[in-house]
Amino acid sequence: MAGTQRLICPSDAVREGEDGVRFSVTRVTGEEPAFVVRFRGRVHAYLNRCAHVPIELDWTPGRFFDDDRLYLVCATHGALYEPESGRCVAGPCRGKRLLALSVEERDGMVFLAGE
Repeated sequence: MAGTQRLICPSDAVREGEDGVRFSVTRVTGEEPAFVVRFRGRVHAYLNRCAHVPIELDWTPGRFFDDDRLYLVCATHGALYEPESGRCVAGPCRGKRLLALSVEERDGMVFLAGE
């Protein structure tokens, strides 16, 4: 159904450069893990799957940023991804991207668009 949206979380649950919020999305292959983070004031969401090998990125649930809070990092391979674009800038998947999900923030909530 076009134009449908699903609530992910309240906006204040996604703090700048802090832990992300995990959620799941329904795809043709079934339920898949995803996450949303805030970087430079905007929310960004991706499937929780490294572009190198399809494993989850986070070190512990929700921990996606590197120590400097500048990049998303794969806990297994150390691949670094730009939070705004999902593009891998270092590691075995350089040049590939995380699969972005469409999200919208309004009225103090973060929504997944068009699942």
